[in-house]
Amino acid sequence: MQPTERKAPQLSPDRATIIRTLAPAYFYFLVAGTVTVMLGPLLPQLMEHWHIQDAQAGTLFTADFVGQLCGAWIAARNLRASLVYGSILSAAGCLALLSLGFGAAHIALFCIGLGLGTGLTAGNILAGTTLPSARARLLVILNVAWGLGAIACPLLIYLTAGGGMRRFFFAITALLLTASLLSFAIPRATPSNDAPRQSELAGRRPAPTKSPWPLPLLPLLAYGAAMFFYVGVENSLGGWLPSYALRSSASLQASTIAIYFWVAELVGRLIVAALMTVLSERILYRLCLALLLVTEGLLCSIAHPSSVSVITLTIFGGFTLAPVFPLLVSFMLARTGNHKRLGPLFASASLGGAVLPWLTGLCSTYLHGLRAGLVVPAAGAALLLLLSGITTAKNLPASSDRLMS
Repeated sequence: MQPTERKAPQLSPDRATIIRTLAPAYFYFLVAGTVTVMLGPLLPQLMEHWHIQDAQAGTLFTADFVGQLCGAWIAARNLRASLVYGSILSAAGCLALLSLGFGAAHIALFCIGLGLGTGLTAGNILAGTTLPSARARLLVILNVAWGLGAIACPLLIYLTAGGGMRRFFFAITALLLTASLLSFAIPRATPSNDAPRQSELAGRRPAPTKSPWPLPLLPLLAYGAAMFFYVGVENSLGGWLPSYALRSSASLQASTIAIYFWVAELVGRLIVAALMTVLSERILYRLCLALLLVTEGLLCSIAHPSSVSVITLTIFGGFTLAPVFPLLVSFMLARTGNHKRLGPLFASASLGGAVLPWLTGLCSTYLHGLRAGLVVPAAGAALLLLLSGITTAKNLPASSDRLMS
């Protein structure tokens, strides 16, 4: 007879620990939503201020999201520090942006993006691994908080319009510093509710050789590509639809279109949180991607859209995008857990945010129309749907969900 190995008791996070872990992340996402999308409603003012064309304006998105790429790459190594110092770095970038010209503004936007990349990645991992039994729902609610911040952005721009962009950036800086202070409350380590399952499995079969990467090559590439295309599509639409609306109809305003887009995304996520109890997450994911592709096809094909058409398609674009990212992250974390090399996967999302909006502006300039430029996010939506067979596949988690802040 072989002696049975005694299992160490596993701790589950209590309510207080869950609140201390998630509340700062949710507040950070509220603020980060405003910071992430601010280029969209500010873009017409910035283009007029710096006297630049679409192709040049696209480089502003690139600087921001290259920064996010670099931040996401390192964020998974220390989750609490990523939120604390990411907020401070973004605040510093916002203050610097006040007094810079077009060229130097790219450095400030890179710093803003660097802070966002670390904070957003850490927040997603915290929400996706603190309580794995409610993973998808917590991630959806986290992205609802981000959506509220995105909606607040054009409203905050409107409310601070009397003082110009300076007052807006001061307000954003104060909110980011508050988020940094609150993030100190996050515990250094939070045990997972699902950890016993991993230890039980380990006791029944020999432990496999630990891979330095969270997934095998094919799903690793598929998730990386899906994150790339999603964030690229979302930021192409959120960033360029306000300008598209202005050029389509003189009666529309950039800030109004931005509000329509982000409110639609927020409402979509609230509805999805309720639908998850009655509808398969995988069916919901593919259905929304199919509807998104139809919406973008109409945006690219209608030559002279009315103001009603632009508003309707903007709302449908935001609504169909709503559940895609939280569900994609949920599918991924269900297979990886909190692996120390999740950073590159989230970095690929930031790379999409850097590349696709820039390509949209480039195509708009050289094909003489923003409608032609919107083919770029439409192609991204088609590729997301193509990859859904791999990204929604079921598999056993590859690593433990224990948080390592």
